[in-house]
Amino acid sequence: MGDTHTVKFPAARLALAMAILGTIGAFATEAGLDPITTVFWRCVFAAIFLATWCLVRGYLPDQSLSFRQIALAALGGVCMVLSWAAFFMGFAMTSIATTTIVYHIQPFFVILIGVVFLKERIAFDQLIWMAGAFVGVVLASGLVASSLPVSGTWVRGIGLTLAAALLYAVATILAKGLGRQRPEITALCQTMVGIVLLSPFAKVTHIPVASWGWLAGIGVLHTGIAYVLMYSAYPRLKTPVIGVLTFIYPLVAIFIDWAIYDHSLGIAQVVGMTMIVLGTLGVRLGWRLPIHKRLAG
Repeated sequence: MGDTHTVKFPAARLALAMAILGTIGAFATEAGLDPITTVFWRCVFAAIFLATWCLVRGYLPDQSLSFRQIALAALGGVCMVLSWAAFFMGFAMTSIATTTIVYHIQPFFVILIGVVFLKERIAFDQLIWMAGAFVGVVLASGLVASSLPVSGTWVRGIGLTLAAALLYAVATILAKGLGRQRPEITALCQTMVGIVLLSPFAKVTHIPVASWGWLAGIGVLHTGIAYVLMYSAYPRLKTPVIGVLTFIYPLVAIFIDWAIYDHSLGIAQVVGMTMIVLGTLGVRLGWRLPIHKRLAG
């Protein structure tokens, strides 16, 4: 998970990574291309950056890679790339802020997958926090308690965003099966899979000149530099710090959506986001609920 003995200022690294990721919606919007093409070029530029990074750092060639690891990384890559595509579709159909908030339900999908398929146990308190977070998603989606009529496009956008979160959760579960494989290598495998998977469907010629800078930014900044910062910071930080700093991502996205695109959140969406934040922190930090204590007594 990174060279822990050489990493300085891990909290600042993670905060910077989250702030960078918070701008991805604006980059995808300004690129002005369809989501499949945007994700394809994200993979291309990210693969170039990650391959260069891994070579310079001496992570490649990696003689320890087994066929099983490569297969798992490839399967995870399919899930990750499809998640990115659905995520970008959500931007176009709803708003940057709404899509980003709803997408942050993905940690709970990881837990649910573990419970259903891996027979992992879930505590009563975790279940309550998760239930509250999912109610928060309903409110944050804008599908209820909204002063504006909800279109079919908006509903499909929320559905795609939830699908993106679920696919990301599956990719996360698959990555756990890779053992001690360097996350930079895993990310490189995923982007290489994305190039192969999307090349038949993406626009590879006649890209507007104005789009190239945004595409390169999504690949290098949001998938290369941000991922390297995250992977180097995670091993040096405790769970509470990671849990709090992660929410810099949606806060930056909300600010950009308001400042650049004049999209503001309604009261119900603010309440929904607050419930998601509290639910996520409750699960990650193991907060115990008063009702649990009363039942135990």
